[in-house]
Amino acid sequence: MCGIFFVPLQSQRLANNMKYTFSASRVTGGNVVFPDQLVIDDNAQMVTYRKKKLIGYDETTIRFSAIGSVSRSAGLLFCDVTIETSGGVTIIANGFSRSDANAIVNLLNR
Repeated sequence: MCGIFFVPLQSQRLANNMKYTFSASRVTGGNVVFPDQLVIDDNAQMVTYRKKKLIGYDETTIRFSAIGSVSRSAGLLFCDVTIETSGGVTIIANGFSRSDANAIVNLLNR
């Protein structure tokens, strides 16, 4: 496979405050300029979804207690993560690696 398809993703764990940041790959549709980003904060018990735009960004923050279900759908190279809340809000973040998608689902399902 060509090396251009395997862009290193920014997944990091900050030891002191247990905040995990996952950024989608730029080679997936809709993420070329501004990739989706999920930030999971264990101390605040919240997950934040960010989608940057040319001017500004959209941000949705959900408390862990409001999460109804978390699922992932796998494609050939990348996965989409779907977070549904008990209030009816659905977040679909696309373009994550399989390992990042598994980590997101595991963090939110515990």
